[in-house]
Amino acid sequence: MSIFARTLGALAGAAVVAGCATVAAGSDAGQSALALLKQDFRSKGPATLERVTERDEAQQLCSQYPQERPAEVATRIESAQQKTIRPPADGNYLGSWQEGEKIAQNGRGMQSSDAIGGINGGNCYACHQITKQEISFGNIGPSLYQYGKLRGNSEEIVKYTWGKIYNAQAYTACSNMPRFGHNGILSEAQIKDVVALLLDPASPVNQ
Repeated sequence: MSIFARTLGALAGAAVVAGCATVAAGSDAGQSALALLKQDFRSKGPATLERVTERDEAQQLCSQYPQERPAEVATRIESAQQKTIRPPADGNYLGSWQEGEKIAQNGRGMQSSDAIGGINGGNCYACHQITKQEISFGNIGPSLYQYGKLRGNSEEIVKYTWGKIYNAQAYTACSNMPRFGHNGILSEAQIKDVVALLLDPASPVNQ
């Protein structure tokens, strides 16, 4: 049996022992699974072992409460994550919607085959409808078509949009959306471009 298969089997067994699909990091099963990961897997390129084994409080709480969580836990997560959001250094939240569309279409980044320090994409269409022209998109997240047209571009909406992209868990605890800014997936300039894609009246999003 390969190391990979053996590790997967052990992880599956640990999950059964724990009684759920998600193994709590502090449990005996969770510690066993963590030890196996550290033993059998190695970092390669930007796909580092630390991304799996070193989890912050939000990730630990979301694993502890994988389905529903007490309101006080959700509030605790959102409050802590809200503090991580950093506004753009120059105070300008909007970039180029044309570049934002390229980022939305780009699904590459942070894989073992990518170069360290390479430019990541947002892969936004994997979860959202964004423009009317795009015929292939996911539906895990809500449609963002006419996002700015429906919401306007007030200062409050601009800052909310920035924050949601930067760290979605600041608004929805345990959101499936990546924490693009907090985890360094997208740069400040890239987030500006995606904000422009959603809010610029000339963007295809708002046609």
